[in-house]
Amino acid sequence: MSGPSAGGATGRPATGGEAVAEGATVDWLDAVRWDAAGLVTAIAQDAETGRILMVAWMNREALAETARSGRAVYFSRSRQRLWRKGEESGHAQAVRELRLDCDGDAVLLSVGQAGGIACHTGRESCFFSRWEDGRWVVVDPVLKDPESIYK
Repeated sequence: MSGPSAGGATGRPATGGEAVAEGATVDWLDAVRWDAAGLVTAIAQDAETGRILMVAWMNREALAETARSGRAVYFSRSRQRLWRKGEESGHAQAVRELRLDCDGDAVLLSVGQAGGIACHTGRESCFFSRWEDGRWVVVDPVLKDPESIYK
């Protein structure tokens, strides 16, 4: 037997990156371990600096469109629809590489970030607060006023 249910070196069913590594012949989207809501964690990382820009969610349609178009597409849980990064702000993400983690439950997008701003707060990254002395401290500047980004 081959494919994700065959069991890898550990005797467990091969999933995600393991299924890929074993050369499983399944639809590439089936190698992703979707959660009960049909979503997978998506991490956007700046291709040049390696900085983590944001974490979002993708459903099958978002991941398929991302791979097809080369532009980051996420699933907005609050709006319950696809969210094409930059559709309102102009801060699109050009995908240079897609990776699936070993468990198949997280996708890493290596991206070129248009405008140098990934966060809706007008900052480079959504991770702009650092834990210091028992509290969160904002350490990254606002590069552009969100009021001027979202009209």
